Amino acid sequence: MEELKKSTVFEGPEGPVVLVIMDGVGIGKNPESDYVKIASTPNLDWLRENAVYTEVKAHGKAVGLPDDGDMGNSEVGHNAIGCGRVFSQGAALVGDAIKSGSMFDGAVWKELVANAVEKDSALHFIGLFSDGNVHSNLNHLEAMLKKAKEEGVKKARIHALIDGRDVPPTSALEYVDRFDAFLAEVNDGTVDYCIASGGGRMNITMDRYDADWSMVERGWNAHLKAEGRTFASMREAIETFRAEKPGILDQDLPAFVIERDGAPVGPIIDGDSVIFFNFRGDRSLEITKAFEADELTEFDRGPKPDVIYAGMMQYDGDLDVPKKYLVSPPAIDRTMSEYLSASGVKQFAVSETQKYGHVTYFFNGNNSGKFETETWKEIPSDVCPFEDAPRMKADEITEEVVAAIKSGEYKFIRLNYPNGDMVGHTGVVSAVRVAVEAVDEGVGKIMEALKEANGIMVCSADHGNSDDMCELDKKTFELKLDDEGKCKPKTAHSLNPVPAIVFDPSGVSNARKADVEDAGIANLAATCITLLGYEPPADYTPSLVTVG
Repeated sequence: MEELKKSTVFEGPEGPVVLVIMDGVGIGKNPESDYVKIASTPNLDWLRENAVYTEVKAHGKAVGLPDDGDMGNSEVGHNAIGCGRVFSQGAALVGDAIKSGSMFDGAVWKELVANAVEKDSALHFIGLFSDGNVHSNLNHLEAMLKKAKEEGVKKARIHALIDGRDVPPTSALEYVDRFDAFLAEVNDGTVDYCIASGGGRMNITMDRYDADWSMVERGWNAHLKAEGRTFASMREAIETFRAEKPGILDQDLPAFVIERDGAPVGPIIDGDSVIFFNFRGDRSLEITKAFEADELTEFDRGPKPDVIYAGMMQYDGDLDVPKKYLVSPPAIDRTMSEYLSASGVKQFAVSETQKYGHVTYFFNGNNSGKFETETWKEIPSDVCPFEDAPRMKADEITEEVVAAIKSGEYKFIRLNYPNGDMVGHTGVVSAVRVAVEAVDEGVGKIMEALKEANGIMVCSADHGNSDDMCELDKKTFELKLDDEGKCKPKTAHSLNPVPAIVFDPSGVSNARKADVEDAGIANLAATCITLLGYEPPADYTPSLVTVG
């Protein structure tokens, strides 16, 4: 790996450059829905007026997604921030592989199908049951089921993880109706394809970063052992849970099992084929480990199932997980971290468990290994509903960053405050306000530390969320109201731009806003490299500031 060239106009600051990623803190289009604006944020307000301030895109094509109607997410956002370029990402890659047929021509798909056909066994699909395009897309599932039917698979079972997080919070039945209509066409008497189990994505199966393995266990018991409350249909399960607990969000619905003639329709058993059809890695790793590990200590799995298991994509290239996958992930090389390490720049990365992988694994191009000059710090997240502790670990993250600044040991420090995103997903706006205010307080303390150290702060976000807590009319951006005149809550990421702020209290860089067309968060890498006193690689998207 080659070193970065030193800048001829600016040698870098005396102190460190600190990249603050305020997860889920964007710039809303309606002040009544924008809880970043509603919250008390004196530090961010001051920066907007006094620092170098611009707004950049963090969704759609700016982060490698197929369309500008696609929400950004933390994974593709941190990929873009960390590598300084835009790579085609999960949904686009899978969509292309299906459209071209390359997925179905691949050895893994052929192996899964052949196993089901030759053994007359079931082909199972586990994944997020929506078209949110962040973790999965129902279009992909339907395309695979059509192909499986063409290729002679007689029995398919779907284990539906209910969304309500990347799509409206109580939209599950819309997807049930759509899929029921799809199944009615497919099940023409020659095949038997149906829903077998499911539950809310924040209740079962889709844990991440080893935060709560009991979620995986609940999913495992429903999908493989057919243990759980039984219903005749997915619709019946959802309607029953909602009636029993009014106001429950889709993402929190309990596990369910579908029965037919008094028996579960589709437990995963030895000899079956299994596809986990989420393409995003963070919430796919634990369930994959449960299927693949020879020994599992996180919960009582029982004997390792004798199935052929594959993921939609490779979720961790360093760990070679999963062993089989349908679509190869983007090959992200030459990240900022790798360049800085090759140039001898000591780096510090910190967040709490919920976003630790984002400032490490995703930031480094889906690479779980540290580069030589990196130090990583994980602060354990609390295991409780985020609305109950909306400050999360913002204070502890701030303390670590301030200590790293004062140590003089690091020239580049990066951090993620998860609050705006994780609390934003709950839809509890009173908690969202507290969450955003905790982030603002942390930013203020980092600013003070950088004043003493003569360092520079770059402050931005990976995508919006807390800036858009109510459903808005797509054309007028007016609030959508329910029958009682109240705003309809929104828990998904927004399509809004995010701030990009450069704060140089010593003024040594003479940083000023550069003329950059169609700027996105991928431009942050070149911005940080420029402020460190180096020339960004020629193929990086350009710096948002000029210096010297």
